Amino acid sequence: MSPKNIEFLRMTYLRGPNIWTYRSVMEALIDIGELEDYPSNLLPGFNERLKAWLPQMIEHHCTPGVRGGFFQRLDTGTWAGHILEHVSLELQTLAGMPMAFGKAREAGPRGVYKVIIRTDDETVGRTSLELARELILAAIHDTPYDVPGAVARLALQVDTLHVGPSTLSIVEAAYERRVPFIRLNVGNLVQLGHGSKQRRIWTAETDRTSAIAEGISRDKDLTKKLLAMCGIPVPKGRIVDSPAAAWTAAQDIGLPVCVKPIDGNRARGVSLDLNTQQEVEAAYGIALAQGREVIVERYVRGSEHRLLVVGDRMIAACRGESASVIGDGQHTVRELVELQINADPRRGSVGSLPLELVVLQDNSPEVLELSRQGLTPDSVPAAGQSVLVKRTGNMTTDITDVVHPEVLAQAVLAARVVGLDIAGVDVVTPDIAQPLGTQGVVVEVNAGPSLLMHLNPAEGQARPVGRAIAEHMIPPTESGRIPVVGLMGDGDTTGCAKLIAWLLHLQGYFTGLACAEGLYVNQRCLFKGNAMDFDQGERLLINKAVEAAVFESDARHLLTQGLAYDRCQVGIVTSMPKAAPLEDLYPGPDEKMPGYIRTQIDLVLPTGFAILNAADEAVAELAQYSDGGVILFAADEKETRLVAHLQEGGRAGFWRDGQLILAQGALEQSVLSTQRPGVSRLLKNNLLTPQDMLIAACAAWAMGMDADLIRAGVKSYGQTLTA
Repeated sequence: MSPKNIEFLRMTYLRGPNIWTYRSVMEALIDIGELEDYPSNLLPGFNERLKAWLPQMIEHHCTPGVRGGFFQRLDTGTWAGHILEHVSLELQTLAGMPMAFGKAREAGPRGVYKVIIRTDDETVGRTSLELARELILAAIHDTPYDVPGAVARLALQVDTLHVGPSTLSIVEAAYERRVPFIRLNVGNLVQLGHGSKQRRIWTAETDRTSAIAEGISRDKDLTKKLLAMCGIPVPKGRIVDSPAAAWTAAQDIGLPVCVKPIDGNRARGVSLDLNTQQEVEAAYGIALAQGREVIVERYVRGSEHRLLVVGDRMIAACRGESASVIGDGQHTVRELVELQINADPRRGSVGSLPLELVVLQDNSPEVLELSRQGLTPDSVPAAGQSVLVKRTGNMTTDITDVVHPEVLAQAVLAARVVGLDIAGVDVVTPDIAQPLGTQGVVVEVNAGPSLLMHLNPAEGQARPVGRAIAEHMIPPTESGRIPVVGLMGDGDTTGCAKLIAWLLHLQGYFTGLACAEGLYVNQRCLFKGNAMDFDQGERLLINKAVEAAVFESDARHLLTQGLAYDRCQVGIVTSMPKAAPLEDLYPGPDEKMPGYIRTQIDLVLPTGFAILNAADEAVAELAQYSDGGVILFAADEKETRLVAHLQEGGRAGFWRDGQLILAQGALEQSVLSTQRPGVSRLLKNNLLTPQDMLIAACAAWAMGMDADLIRAGVKSYGQTLTA
């Protein structure tokens, strides 16, 4: 390794809950070599260059817990792994994917560290670490580095690979309520909830958004007819098939008119306030380029407004902007647009910005607007001359609180008439605080409306529209969860995992099982082989038929992939694994293993139970991490920790003279006897062990199953599992 270098030994993407946090992270194993002897305060000029390149890192609190905390650490001396963590997080944030969680830990050998960063995408996380390494080495060796170029490269990945801001607002709102979610494609198709309790969103469309309703919303003429039939004011208009027909229609309807594509969106191809034949015929070509047909409508004077309807409520409303420039007698209109409009930092092509760029293209509504003023994009307006460039487009100003109740009611009715559960209703009126009456109209009802204008308005208050949609999908009284049982041990959990799945099946659940022997759904094998990896487990949670799921895992899968589920109703640890088989993962000594395996218990829901081996001290001590209850088990009822737990009124399971006993405090119930033929058959044929039966009985008890069903389930085990 060359002097003062950082070498990546391995990168591991942990997609699910892991030993570091509940959410996905990238874990980089690095070797900093000679830099182990050179903390930041011993690298001449390094701190100054790093701070100059990334001044925004003043916001990183770090260990001091205050603004500027990381910069304090730089000044007092910190090591390359810690710096790599912060720089990679900052690059992700600058690229449009803000991330705040990170860690850097010694991995054991001198100079070898684990650097952990939060990331929602493997490619973005990997690239951010690679770019951070390049930047740090450039700062160390005092060589040039193109920071804006690195950020732009990462931003392109974020824009391509990360969910859009509208979808992200829904997902984050769901996560705040601990509703689980799974991204189903590289776009914005996301599942909220698991198995049979799941719902799906695609940006602001949902699995309740019918194809018929979306089709109606795309046909602006049909939409208007349906709205008018239900008493909602709409502009008079008709479909035309030629420039001449457009002018004829305009004369019949009455000038001024607007011309737009019948199936357009985002105001593309829309020309407003047209008064002459030349304007109307030119607008026809512009509209046709954006849609399959063209409609001419009466132009209603007033501002455009977008009202967001979710379910039976209007959630937010915005008012649209027009865009103008002021001439200076020197610059062309095109140059003025760049200087006075597009220079606004709120504008851009990045999806998180509230305003779009104004582009003067041939045969665009903007160029038509200029021609009506006797100008072209290359004209030089006189000093002080106001030039209207764009009449419609961005919705900029939040006006939710001033919408008249009657307008609100008509917007909700419009969405219902079209059949959309989430809709963007476009209203043109001079004053949204007054009833529409004869002064305003509903011009469009849109499926899959953008949420960005409400999440990040250019002016006014942001609205929690993501939360409204998340609650529309998964009501606050529901969690979107199915019962999940997770097991972890030291190669001794497959038998009890299969038995638990069988017991849940008998209880009436359509049950999925991912274990070391295969992937099963409703006792049918879908995959033969080790199914403990993340992808196999996720198959169960995506399956809409699955009503309960059992997941077997082990320390290796936990350390290299994370767990496929975010929380569990029952978390089981049977024994504490050893570190030796995991040496390639740098786990450290055996004493560190409980800190890793506690992840299984950290995931237990407050309404659930941790089931722990009282005979294994390291396992039993994990009880302190359970948010729910605790059930201890042991083969010997005299096990000290089990006895103490029962004396405190806790739950426990144990064997006594061939009888499987479930007890809470002093209350006991006998569940199984090894003397019964069905049970002795299973033990004799090595289909199950006494511990398998004990753990499964505890799990079933935690899931509310009574003793009779547990007894019947164990005795009938192994009769129907099919390959």
